[in-house]
Amino acid sequence: MPDAVQRWAVLLEYDGTGFVGWQTQNNGISVQSVLEEAASRLSGGHRVPSVTAGRTDAGVHATGQVAHLDFPAHVTLNARSVRDGLSFHLKSYPVVVLAAAAVAPDWSARFSATGRAYRYRILNRSSRPALERNKVWHVKFPLDDRAMHEAGQLLLGRHDFTSFRASACQARSPLRTLDRLDVVRDGDMISVIAEARSFLHHQVRNMVGTLHQVGAGRWPIERVREALEARDRSAAGPTAPADGLFLTHVVYPDGLFSER
Repeated sequence: MPDAVQRWAVLLEYDGTGFVGWQTQNNGISVQSVLEEAASRLSGGHRVPSVTAGRTDAGVHATGQVAHLDFPAHVTLNARSVRDGLSFHLKSYPVVVLAAAAVAPDWSARFSATGRAYRYRILNRSSRPALERNKVWHVKFPLDDRAMHEAGQLLLGRHDFTSFRASACQARSPLRTLDRLDVVRDGDMISVIAEARSFLHHQVRNMVGTLHQVGAGRWPIERVREALEARDRSAAGPTAPADGLFLTHVVYPDGLFSER
């Protein structure tokens, strides 16, 4: 009989630079490992497992990641103590808890989610980034953001995204429904905004790498459709660097953290 637990959902912001990704691994420090260590310290040394909405890769950032933590039932906690206590024990790392909420024992940060949103940022100018270092993909030559946006609309809807999934992707099916893929420019910054219920491994970065080919004038817009229909990873563009990718929002039917 497992010990009784209390489940808490947390909203996280982190700089993925220097982490091996979300998931605990043997070859470096992960966001999950430092979060669980902070939770253990908050609960008097008891192990506190976590589950996340999105297992971000090494170098990928988050402004709206969500995870749930199972604390021992006997530990006295409230939303403020979870938020501030975890953030205090995380202060050695670029990870902070923005909000916390008690949730039902069967609520899952991963499986209860009905939508996820990512933003990929491209700094499109000659000069290298100083303040945005490790937070953007720096592209020196001009990109046609309007052509990139038009090409992105060809990927909307439900498709077999085999051409845009990593070879190591563990998803059972390559079918996904892409709800939004907008390319917007603000001065030197180009943002690619992607929204779907869920994504395949590297799907966003592979779509951005493909749109980059269009923006650079190397591909005509229609080739993006051809790449999609090929259902072959080699038909699409290269994988964009991790630096520019941010998990910005996770959607839940109960509206959890939607005010953020």
